[in-house]
Amino acid sequence: MTHAGAAHPGATHAACLTAAAMDRRLGDPEDDGRLFSYARCAALDEREEFPLEICRELDLLGLPAHYVPAAYGGTLDSYEQVLQLMRAVARRDLTVAIAHGKTFLGAVSVWVGGSREQAERLASAVLDGAVVSWGLTEREHGSDLLAGEVRADRTAGGYLVNGEKWLINNANRGHLICLLARTADEGGARDFSLLMIDKQRLGRPGYRPLPAVRLHGIRGADISGVAFTDAEVPAGALVGAEGSGTETVLKSLQLTRILCASLSLGAADNALDLAAGFALDREAYGRRLAELPQTRRMLGESYADVLLAEAVTLVSTRSVHALTGELAVVSAVTKYFVPTVVDEAITRLGTVLGARSLLADGTHRHGRFQKVQRDHRIVGIFDGNTLVNLHALINQFPLLARQLKRRTVDAEGLAAATDLAAPLPGFDRDRLSLLPRTGTSLLQALADGVEELTALAADGTVPASLARRAQAVRAAVDGLAVELAAHRPTPVEVPAAAFTLAERYTAGYAASAAIHLWLRNRADAGENAGPAAALWTGGLWLEAALARVLARLAPGRPDPQDDVLDRLVPPLTEQLRAGTLPSLLHYPLVKGAA
Repeated sequence: MTHAGAAHPGATHAACLTAAAMDRRLGDPEDDGRLFSYARCAALDEREEFPLEICRELDLLGLPAHYVPAAYGGTLDSYEQVLQLMRAVARRDLTVAIAHGKTFLGAVSVWVGGSREQAERLASAVLDGAVVSWGLTEREHGSDLLAGEVRADRTAGGYLVNGEKWLINNANRGHLICLLARTADEGGARDFSLLMIDKQRLGRPGYRPLPAVRLHGIRGADISGVAFTDAEVPAGALVGAEGSGTETVLKSLQLTRILCASLSLGAADNALDLAAGFALDREAYGRRLAELPQTRRMLGESYADVLLAEAVTLVSTRSVHALTGELAVVSAVTKYFVPTVVDEAITRLGTVLGARSLLADGTHRHGRFQKVQRDHRIVGIFDGNTLVNLHALINQFPLLARQLKRRTVDAEGLAAATDLAAPLPGFDRDRLSLLPRTGTSLLQALADGVEELTALAADGTVPASLARRAQAVRAAVDGLAVELAAHRPTPVEVPAAAFTLAERYTAGYAASAAIHLWLRNRADAGENAGPAAALWTGGLWLEAALARVLARLAPGRPDPQDDVLDRLVPPLTEQLRAGTLPSLLHYPLVKGAA
């Protein structure tokens, strides 16, 4: 089974069409009378109130069907599509996106490790509106899942569950909870199993909800917990084989960590719209704020960061289908890199807005900026925080070093992941692997992409400066294989240098994602790309993205003679004025649509 990509990036990307249709049906978020408006979301946040009515509207519009694989009666056959849908929701409000999208996270372990009968049963519940939560973490153990104390002891009819899960999204509101519980005490990963528990069938005192915690961001979300006391759970609740829980969770995280990028991109869309719109309309010192050199530089840097994050997200999401066996690396890289870069961009954009970035009432745009800045900080914590994802890469250094040295590349998978017009194979859960035996094709193909860019510069197709930046990235990454191989894994105290190496690895991946995305799609990104066309011409967005990667690999003071970031501001202005998303793709936004 395959699904088609977009005709080319000059046309509206196929996944964006679905998201844009959802956006139109939700109506203009600037219209305070709309249910899913900026004004209503701000009011809910102020009251720390769950966005129940908005979530119900998303149910009525069919969003839950996109969380369910087509094989089980839903419409999920393209992870690109669900990512763009969640990006559209997150662009309006991160609290809503996190509250509603949690059902996919709660259900994904069954899609990855459950039986067909179990998957069909869960799919039916989700399509009927059931909310599913994912019970992984505990108060005393945080991200250390193997230290979990919640127990599920076998009985004649199933399991007896005892213990608490805490800081769980939708723990109170969820009808079902996919629970990671200890079923053995052998001292390893096989001690844990997953149970899909229907709380409505337990009854009290089998379980009791724990109070919701107060949060700095996503104030209206249900982040709480659940306690089990001799809860009788039927044997049919077991997901997969007993002892397979840890493996299933780790494989499921390979999908959810990539999809978390949708939250970051939505937040970036919102922040960029607010700051750039303000800079274009505001006057200072007799000139538009956007015309002042320092403001232009901050806008250019932020826009380049967002486009780089988008490039990584597009390629990583397509890799779910095309490079499935490499997702152990791809997901960790994406979950570290995208939220980190977007956090930095949002902070910089706050400087453009000045005092207005701090306003929390209706004085300026419903206090949207301070809300999105608060809300986004939690994205880097979901599904493994920044250090967890870097540590996941560090644990794989020996394997990654070998494949990087060999420059192993799955050419067919790489082509499908980077060419937006290429049809993608259907997602095959059996190809998920905890060990990326081939490393990551994208980084291992960096040298090939740089050589191709160098040839294009030689014949005048792209500026020589673009090739020079690409060569500089390659030079910065060239020594990685040797340095990764020299690292000696330690079980507890990981040296700071190892985290620096992991960060360099993610920067190299990001650069290669941008290079190959531009190379594979540049020929089709011209005449019908609308305001996005200028970004592709001469590799403008790519050169700006590589400049930002180099700033991470070799930080230093910006060269005042280097205007590549300044040259991004006119395309940004054109996209905003045309009412399209500031994006690599042509994506018209709703403007007062009914």
